[in-house]
Amino acid sequence: MQSQGGLSQQGFRERIKQFAEGKWQSFTDPQKTLVKKVWGVITYKWRWQIAMNVPYLAIFILDRTIPSVHKFDMNLLAAVTSKLPIPTFISAWFGF
Repeated sequence: MQSQGGLSQQGFRERIKQFAEGKWQSFTDPQKTLVKKVWGVITYKWRWQIAMNVPYLAIFILDRTIPSVHKFDMNLLAAVTSKLPIPTFISAWFGF
């Protein structure tokens, strides 16, 4: 027999919600304005991060659905690396 203890999932969420609402109500108007601005900056950065990762998401999806994404001309890589002024022992470390 398992005991629920003092932290049932639904009760825990309700307590967090009540705590947050209580804290929000205790803020003055200038504090509420400041919290909204800080939250706006945080969520702006999250949106910016998501926007920056969209191309990688597209490549990931294309990688799964279009096999031609995997076709890569190794001669192109060899031509590029042959013109780089990198000593051979360093290029060996990178696998070129």
